[in-house]
Amino acid sequence: MKVAITGKGGVGKTTITALAARRLAEQGRKVLAVDADPDTNLAAALDFPSPEEIVPIVEMKQMIAERMGTRPGSVGTYFKLNPNVDDLPAKHCIEHQGVRLIVMGMVKRGGAGCACPENAFLKVLLSHVLLRQNEDVLVDMEAGLEHLGRATASAVDGLLVVVEPGLRSLETLERIRTLASDIGLKRCWAVANKVTSDDERAFLSDHAPDGGFVGSLPSSKNVVSASRGQGSLRDVEPEVWQEIDSVLQAINSNQAVERTG
Repeated sequence: MKVAITGKGGVGKTTITALAARRLAEQGRKVLAVDADPDTNLAAALDFPSPEEIVPIVEMKQMIAERMGTRPGSVGTYFKLNPNVDDLPAKHCIEHQGVRLIVMGMVKRGGAGCACPENAFLKVLLSHVLLRQNEDVLVDMEAGLEHLGRATASAVDGLLVVVEPGLRSLETLERIRTLASDIGLKRCWAVANKVTSDDERAFLSDHAPDGGFVGSLPSSKNVVSASRGQGSLRDVEPEVWQEIDSVLQAINSNQAVERTG
């Protein structure tokens, strides 16, 4: 399973990435979680010790410059298109409670921009991780699909878009689906989060994209507490885990259909 998780800011994609990674690890599967979001909160969500001490790869300016053949922080210059990244997953992966994690980070918009050596380097690294790793890979991304070029998209089984029960979130879903199609990503699933009532479920059902939603996670006090550092995602309510199981089952079933169809 190679899945990228994305969605509008604040919808809970990091939480869902962490829950899915935990569930897969509990099932005895080899799991690699990739934090490719500018805010790099996945380590904390996964209860890694001292997450604030983890240095994202994007901040390793000297190493990136050496691999790309540039000067640290350079913009608008020539750089290598295929830097050597073979050794980086082993060097920079850390493990906790059965989940391996690599924190990539991302160059924030308004800074160096998407054509900078750092982002080009991260795209190559992500593609390498997805193509090489013989394990389940879950990538926590921002909404812009910044790291997913056509080469990377070919290594991803699909895109899981997290939405809230609101029109703006659904509009973001449609934009992401369009971006995914533009780079050749055919499978795009949607999962609802923070659902509080049957009315919200009906709203989502009425506005569901083709294929509908693969899961609907209820609003959770324990998830909110964990996001505030006052608990762990391991303690979320059984109904949340049940929906995570439904999401993973739907993705696996869809992949089986694609492979046999």
